[in-house]
Amino acid sequence: MATADPKKKKKKRRKKESLEHKRNRILVALAVFVAVYALDELGVLERAFGNPGNVYASFMLFLVPFVIAGHDVLKKAWHNIRHGKAFDESFLMAVATLGAFAMVFFPDTDPHMAEGAAVMLFYQVGELFQAYAVGKSRKSISSMMDIAPDYANIEDAEGNLKQVDPNEVACGSIIVIKPGKRVPIDGTIVEGATQLDTAALTGESIPRHAETGAEVISGCINMTGLIKVKTTKPFGESTVSRILELVENASEKKARTENFITRFARIYTPAVTGAAALLAVGGGIVTGAWPDWILRGLTFLVVSCPCALVISVPLSFFGGIGGASKIGVLVKGSNYLEALAEVDTVVFDKTGTLTRGTFSVAAIHPENGYTESSLLEMAALAESFSDHPIAQSVCAAYTGKLDSKRVTNSGNDSGHGVFATIDGKKVIVGNAKMLAKAGFTAPDCEIAGTILHVLVDTTYAGHIVIADTVKDDAKQTISELHAAGVHRCVMLTGDREEVAAAVSRELCLDEYHAQLLPGDKVERVEKLLASEGAKHKLAFVGDGINDAPVLMRADIGIAMGAMGSDAAIEAADIVLMDDKPSNIARAMRIARKTMGIVWQNIVFALAVKLLILALAALGIANMWLAVFGDVGVAIIAILNAMRAMNVKGA
Repeated sequence: MATADPKKKKKKRRKKESLEHKRNRILVALAVFVAVYALDELGVLERAFGNPGNVYASFMLFLVPFVIAGHDVLKKAWHNIRHGKAFDESFLMAVATLGAFAMVFFPDTDPHMAEGAAVMLFYQVGELFQAYAVGKSRKSISSMMDIAPDYANIEDAEGNLKQVDPNEVACGSIIVIKPGKRVPIDGTIVEGATQLDTAALTGESIPRHAETGAEVISGCINMTGLIKVKTTKPFGESTVSRILELVENASEKKARTENFITRFARIYTPAVTGAAALLAVGGGIVTGAWPDWILRGLTFLVVSCPCALVISVPLSFFGGIGGASKIGVLVKGSNYLEALAEVDTVVFDKTGTLTRGTFSVAAIHPENGYTESSLLEMAALAESFSDHPIAQSVCAAYTGKLDSKRVTNSGNDSGHGVFATIDGKKVIVGNAKMLAKAGFTAPDCEIAGTILHVLVDTTYAGHIVIADTVKDDAKQTISELHAAGVHRCVMLTGDREEVAAAVSRELCLDEYHAQLLPGDKVERVEKLLASEGAKHKLAFVGDGINDAPVLMRADIGIAMGAMGSDAAIEAADIVLMDDKPSNIARAMRIARKTMGIVWQNIVFALAVKLLILALAALGIANMWLAVFGDVGVAIIAILNAMRAMNVKGA
């Protein structure tokens, strides 16, 4: 039986203990600080030690909560200085608070030990609050890490179940999944029926019924009956593995705004440190009032700490990605979330994206002596070696037995159709373009749908109408995208003009382009991109392997995760795990909400800090106001950032 990595468990346990230890340490420091502050304010120290002995007693007593709360900050600052990385928030806090304590050695100067200890204490409170906030924002994403089961049950020759590592299960093996257990590997049910809970993957709260012949994806929970599943993929290529890989890599791809804040902090921190030193030294030289100007410089340092920006901006993006994951939308990085907020044009593939992608034979029109049965048989034999949804629907419609030995020299003409030799006769099954290549003109058909023309040697045998249905939420998707400010909703399809026109009218699309080959789709997207403004983005939504080039070329590629091909999911920037196009609009609202929160935090933090910095330079702001300028602003920004995780109404 495979178990979770003990090193990871130990690491996770250490982190939890560290957080609890830090919380307890801060509580102890806070209790000591309150006690010392009360003794000082009530005059107990002055009566006990006299004047100025009470000042030094106060110095020693306030040093206790200061060291308890901030010894790790002091260690980090010293470590960074030794390694040439002095200018960070730890350095600012260490210099400012130690400087406040050092003011006791200036004669005729009010002591500032209480402020120094309070700054360090409340800074640590802010850091603790940040740790809890980050932990909560990670929860919606890290909970997905639990979707990977530790083992798979394989039935041996005697009917006994054996627990094995999912990585050791070969493709094509039969695994047994008991009620209440997660599906470890993608596969097809070969025995049994059940209800599947897919909420962890798709955000769908309603269980799905699955029976023999149904495909199941790894990560969902078998709720009711025992089922046997034949695996169709190795564990490493299964849905659960792909999801975990996406989640683990999401934080590596940073948004432009996030990268800007990182670069800004690198320049900002040494700049304000220099400004604080210049303020203290320059003011001291000019006025001679060294204690006053040193205190101004120290207050300037406390206020200038960039915690609010450095913490809240990445936290906002992480919250947005976590919020999107709650509705079954996996965003591969904050850069894609930022780009999604700027989308102005959304381009859709038709089949499997706006339509269900489950084709069925709607009509059979034989000609030249062929019957419906014989025409369908020829088409099914020719299509029997293709895994295209249209080919599968033709084969499914034929109720007889298909003898593959009758078929030789089979192949396909991408985007046009298939060809094969059947019983010595050359058979072509395809669209009007493929028929034209063979020198025939395709007749018109009054039924809307995909038309498969069948040519046997030099005889036109007739045509078969394949119909697809529009997804339930497709029209809602287009309406919501328009309401969200998307100016153009475009459909690209290789299907016939009549079929594309009918779908476009039904969904109220802004434009459509039909009878396109995969290369034509790329060219069409290139033209649409060229017409976009610099501040606007184009998103392409697709599901097929032929959509991979377009998904990569678009500013944002969105793939269908449940029915989509592996190539499409790999090429995409965003994956819809439940194949509902309506979640695109919800994800876009989440992205725009996240960007709004990011800029709110940036403007608020900079505005408050600049105001208090100016007051500190003028000697108006004291250390207590500086605490609000640093810790208070950071906590407010963190609370605001956590709103990105709330997807209600999105």
